[in-house]
Amino acid sequence: MAIEKVKEYFEKFGMADRVREFEVSSATVELAAQALNCEPCRIAKTLSFMVDSHAILIVAAGDAKIDNPKYKAQFGAKAKMLTPDEAQTLVGHGVGGVCPFAVNEGVTVYLDESLKRFETVFPACGSSNSAIELTIGELEKYSGYAAWVDVCKGWS
Repeated sequence: MAIEKVKEYFEKFGMADRVREFEVSSATVELAAQALNCEPCRIAKTLSFMVDSHAILIVAAGDAKIDNPKYKAQFGAKAKMLTPDEAQTLVGHGVGGVCPFAVNEGVTVYLDESLKRFETVFPACGSSNSAIELTIGELEKYSGYAAWVDVCKGWS
């Protein structure tokens, strides 16, 4: 199970105990915000796309939406989200629990500028009922991100 992979990953840093699991679903921004009792914008949603036959992940604030022209300018391709089967196979996490931790080899992670306005955010941890609270610096460190990007709208 993907959450076990994520816990093992965080165990290396002595942080597995910070992974929170809920009795309720946290598969959407709204459900995660309810489970965590926080504003939806602080949920760090991880969106999965296909670019040049490679999976990429974009971690963005819960209130941000992909801006197609910005996305195309950044990646040179139209935004094509992975199907649930593709996400599971290519990324290693199922939809609702996709996160930038313990992902399959060859997956590139990007962090969207929409996250920079927060001290801490809540990304999922590989299951549809988990999350971890991380500072932006911790998110940078543990996500193994390639770059910050500005590909979202609706949040500023």
